[in-house]
Parts: sequence; structure tokens; C-alpha cells
Amino acid sequence: MKLEEKINRIYDAAQDKSRVQGLTHNFYRYPARFSPVFARTAIELFSKPGDIVLDPYMGGGTTIIEAAANGRRAIGVDLNSLACFIARVKTTLLSTSEKRSLLDWIEHHFEDMKYHHAVDQSYTDDKKTRNLDLVKARYIKKIVAIALSTIQTLPTRNAQDFARCVILKTAQNALDGQRGRTPTASFRKQLRMNLDEMLNGISDYEIIGRERQISIYEKDAALIDTLPAFSNEKRLVDLVVTSPPYPGLHVLYHRWQVDGRKESPAPYWITGTCDGQGDSYYNFGSRHQPGFQKYFDASMRTLRAIHKVMKPGAHIIQMVAFCNPEELLPRYLWNMEELGFKEVLAQDRIWRDVPNRKWHATFRGHTQGSKEVVLIHKSVAAS
Repeated sequence: MKLEEKINRIYDAAQDKSRVQGLTHNFYRYPARFSPVFARTAIELFSKPGDIVLDPYMGGGTTIIEAAANGRRAIGVDLNSLACFIARVKTTLLSTSEKRSLLDWIEHHFEDMKYHHAVDQSYTDDKKTRNLDLVKARYIKKIVAIALSTIQTLPTRNAQDFARCVILKTAQNALDGQRGRTPTASFRKQLRMNLDEMLNGISDYEIIGRERQISIYEKDAALIDTLPAFSNEKRLVDLVVTSPPYPGLHVLYHRWQVDGRKESPAPYWITGTCDGQGDSYYNFGSRHQPGFQKYFDASMRTLRAIHKVMKPGAHIIQMVAFCNPEELLPRYLWNMEELGFKEVLAQDRIWRDVPNRKWHATFRGHTQGSKEVVLIHKSVAAS
């Protein structure tokens, strides 16, 4: 296929605004995720079955899922333990007995679940449940604690993590950005619906093919070239499809907003993962940093490591947004050029308006922070 045809298909995929669905993509609503249609199209056009596809800022695992589902070997990297937990659950197949145990779990423990039921305080964590004692959130906090107390009845770690993800999805719908209080009965009903939907999703993912190679690492992208996957040979990656942190945009990768936009690290409590960092850690620095030098220094370090593991001629396809594209996009492109990446689509870049944007730009008033741009580069030289 000619490059022009590929670009036209990428353009159409980037503009896709359909609801995220299919396979395991809707297990969790991860911030700043891109469409599975976009990831799938990029993978189909710029790689072939058996190739290695890398996402160095993996997030909720969209690229990893689509790469594996389309016969590629997938490597996902993220420094956020929540992202790694979600991506692993989305890509871990369950046995028939594990699926049956999850159905038994939902039947036996939640039929009569009530707010007034006692729960051991060891299932709550004051630090990780911060702001969940507020009026609109405390009922859900108690119900979630009761649900978490039942997970140990499941026979395997895979089944337990899947159950945690079911609780996570249900609690996110009840708490994150919600204005009202979710009744206990509604939470129970939604929990069962989510379990059924997610079991169907993992079954659909399984049907596509069992023989898939997936590696997920909780690691800083700047250390990619030191990972076990690259221990014998550095330049293995055939394609990178990713969405890096956005300079000057406030994205909550690690918090929910509850009861009037008060932040809570509840996702880490529910998933049993560790979160010891603030938002600047996940965003390459504060959105208020003067000149964004910290961001571009961090970006340079990660892009250098990514370049080291890419085959010569391999493509990197990114979707990224900037609070001030006129100033920050040229600096980002300069980093790419310095490291040995040549832009494929310099004269006619693909821009898209972001539907249901859930992040905030540094500047007030009119801003282009609600637009994302697709950058397509080829690895052409050693850094």
C-alpha cells in the first residue's frame, strides 16, 4: 500500500469518535486513551504478523491489546502501577474454572450486601481512601470495602485481580466525576452487569488466538533499553504506537475526582497497587513549570531509550496534545529530530478534536489543549 493511502486511513482512524468498545477495552476508563480503531489501524498498516509492537507509555493498554489480537508480539511499559495492573488484567486469559469461580463469587457474596454490614478495618486504607469519607462517597467506600473483603475466597491470583478490576470499574462509574450518590442496590446491580460484560470481553479476546506473546513492565520509559526483552539484542522493535504525557495539560492518571472534584487515590486501594507519587511524576513535571524544560528533558531521555530499541526504518506513531502547540510542538519535533527520527507527515499533520476531554490546560480561556495531533516518524539514524 502506498504511503498516501496509509495516511488517509490513519486520518480516518484518528477522527473516529465511536464509543470505546470490543474485546477488553472497556474494563476501565483510563484518561487520555486513544481509540482502539486508531491503534488497530496503525498496527495493521505499519507492521505485519509476528512483528514486535511497543507502547512505552502504555496507559490502559489499548495498543497492547490490539497488537496481541492482531498477531503481533507486544511490549508495554508504564511507570504507573495502576496502568500495569489494568493492562495485565485486560490481557490475562482465564480458565473455565476461574470464570466459574467469579460467577460463584458474585452470586454468594453480593445478593444481600448492605451498607450497615460490618467490615474489617484492614480492608480500608486512610491514605488511599482520602476524600472517600465525604457525604457523596462514603457509602460507596463502605460497599467497596465489603466487596474487597470477599476477594480472598477466589482460588487464583488471576481470578482475584479480575474481581478487583470488576470492583474498580463499578466504583469508577459510581464515584469518578459523579455529582450524586449511587444507591447500594444500584451498585450491586452494576457490579453484576460489569462482571458479565467483562467475562464476555475476555472470552472474545481469547477466541482471537491463544498464542500471543505479551510483556508488560512497570518501568520508566527512559530505561526501556535495559529491560529483559532487549537483553540479547537492542534493536528489535518494528513499530511504536503510543501517546506520551501532554506538556502543559493537567491529566489525572492516578486519581479520581469525587464529591466536587476532590481528588482521591482510591484506584490504588481497590487494585492493591502502590502510588507514592504526585501528578508531576506521571506528567513529566508540573503543568505550571516555567518553560516546560523538565518535561522536554524527561521526554528526551525516554525518546532516546525508545530509539535504541527500534529497528532502522521502524515507525513511531504518536498521538499527543499541547497546551500551546505553536510554541511546544516545534520543541517536541526538535527532540525527535535530534535523536534520529525523521517525520513522515510534516506538511499535512493530522489534528483531531478530543471528544469528552477530561484534562485541563495551563492557560485559561481559548486554548488548543483540546486538540491532539498525530505524529508519524521513522527511525533513520543512531542517536
